[in-house]
Amino acid sequence: MKTKAISELEKIFKILGNKQRLTILELLRSRSYSVSEIVDILNMEQSAVSHQLRVLREAQLVQAEKRGREVLYYLSDSHILILLDNALKHVDHVFNLGDE
Repeated sequence: MKTKAISELEKIFKILGNKQRLTILELLRSRSYSVSEIVDILNMEQSAVSHQLRVLREAQLVQAEKRGREVLYYLSDSHILILLDNALKHVDHVFNLGDE
């Protein structure tokens, strides 16, 4: 692997090493959501959700689209889904978690 690629991968894994960000990414798997919807669904503070979304946007894992007065967040592409799916499969395989 190239040094630059390893450096970028390190940044992504650090970002994914946060439970709140992983939870938001898992939610965005199904459709786009506004900050207020994420706040309600995940029972998090608005400032915490906004902060985590900003980190995810800066890492280009999510994107935002303004619709009227609302901003909707969605996954940037399917690569993050593949990464998350493989990580979940690995955890299930190693820890025999099934469908917990």
